[in-house]
Amino acid sequence: MRAGVSTACLYPKPLEEAVYELAVNGVSNIEIFLNTQSELKKGYAHGLANMLKRFEVNCCAVHPFTCEIEQLMFFSEYERRMEDALEYHKLYFRLMNIVGADLFVLHGAKANHPAEFYCERYSKLYRLGKEYGVTVAVENVSRCRSASAAFIREIAGMLGNEFAFVLDTKQAIRAGENPFTFLDAAGSRIEHVHISDSGELGDCLLIGKGSFRFKQFFKKLYSLNPDANVILELYRSGFNGISDLVSSYNILSKMTEQAEKEAVK
Repeated sequence: MRAGVSTACLYPKPLEEAVYELAVNGVSNIEIFLNTQSELKKGYAHGLANMLKRFEVNCCAVHPFTCEIEQLMFFSEYERRMEDALEYHKLYFRLMNIVGADLFVLHGAKANHPAEFYCERYSKLYRLGKEYGVTVAVENVSRCRSASAAFIREIAGMLGNEFAFVLDTKQAIRAGENPFTFLDAAGSRIEHVHISDSGELGDCLLIGKGSFRFKQFFKKLYSLNPDANVILELYRSGFNGISDLVSSYNILSKMTEQAEKEAVK
């Protein structure tokens, strides 16, 4: 397991500034949250790649700014729009090849489609991603079809090896689900985690400000996929400044390292 931080934490700071701020403060693993069309340009992608290389920072994943319209892009009855959306996502995958990221985060459908329809549409993007060496992973989001652990279990069983999952702990809590249930539902197909603390003060807190059972969570996660990335994703209102963010990242890093040590004893 490898800890990291999402650039989304620093929104609305421009992406390249967010990457720089994390890099100069010692964060060595990041998820890039793209915010607009111009950030998909090849020249911009090479600029990000050069910055990552300069500071020896790994980019493990990319989150698209089009996540809110994925229902429209992939899960409507208008197939031509879906074909256009597949072409558009080649721009994301091209950028990912340039910056070295291999996981793409998908929110997916909002409507209550049958699982068979969901899987058929998701498979098209998953297979396109594989042509670029990219894994497209469904994230549980409280306002989407993926909010239910039962649904994730169902499509994981239907898709088999053509499925990957991103667990967001705060989104699970917002959907009234236990994050641990998603671990059981996705099994070894879990590739990536968006993590934060949670408790009486909220569901998206700095590490140590809540009562989330990190030790048990990481023990279970390691048994399922020891190579999963564990990415700190906080809303900007949830911390005071970069020092808070880096402090939580350092705590998270120690937690994942300790979980690995205990697992191999």
